[in-house]
Amino acid sequence: EDGNHPICGDHLLSATLRTADRDPGTEALADISRIVKQIRNRWPRVRFLVRGDSGFARDTLMSWCEENHVDFLFGLAGNSRLYDRIASLSAEVRDEATSTGKAARGFASFDWITKDSWTRRRRVVAKAEWRHGNRYHRFIVTTLPQGTSEPRHLYEQVYCARGDMENRIKECQLDLFSDRTSSHTIRANQLRLWFSAAAYVLLTALQHMALGQTSLETATCGTIRARLLKIATVVTLSVRRIVLSMPDMFPCQHEFALAHARLRRLWQAV
Repeated sequence: EDGNHPICGDHLLSATLRTADRDPGTEALADISRIVKQIRNRWPRVRFLVRGDSGFARDTLMSWCEENHVDFLFGLAGNSRLYDRIASLSAEVRDEATSTGKAARGFASFDWITKDSWTRRRRVVAKAEWRHGNRYHRFIVTTLPQGTSEPRHLYEQVYCARGDMENRIKECQLDLFSDRTSSHTIRANQLRLWFSAAAYVLLTALQHMALGQTSLETATCGTIRARLLKIATVVTLSVRRIVLSMPDMFPCQHEFALAHARLRRLWQAV
């Protein structure tokens, strides 16, 4: 089992479990169309750019984006036809790497259509790179037009920025256990995933609302759990109240007190 985790910045927009035998691009279409509709109902003029790896470069998803004025930037799996298309660029980059003894890369942009899986021509950006005598060629497909985005900028600054999104997904998996999907039914595993997603939303909300200008302002979910939430506390129950007795000193005492005060002010303002 795998899942779709649409993320905008550090905001998790959805969490949907997907079985391994189902196409990721087709499954993502349902999530993306729902999210786009909900956002446009509130902000009709907002522009969208959907980024994803080559698993999402499916004609159904790309066609929907084009028909609904949603830009996309997807990885594209290389094949012999694409490698032949950039053969001259690859040779130039290889010669440069050989002469300088350092890694070299070059970029190209061209219109492309597959033999039978795409219904229209689309813009493809190619990165030809040689390092230590080995080639590391990559391709992306996009709706962003030629005149508004140079190939190098599009690949290095726009597409590669999705690596930060991958870090947020890893936080969900490693720090909040969203990869714990070992139940016997997909419904139970989907519920587990939602619990992890809810925990992520709560922790990022805590970070935005209460941890600004502190040592935890840019911390990961795992760091916040370990330093701010895992505190030894004595719980005393009585008829009228529950008393939490916390230690007089611990490493993040200042951050905890500041976050508590900020959240208390927000609660009183409601």
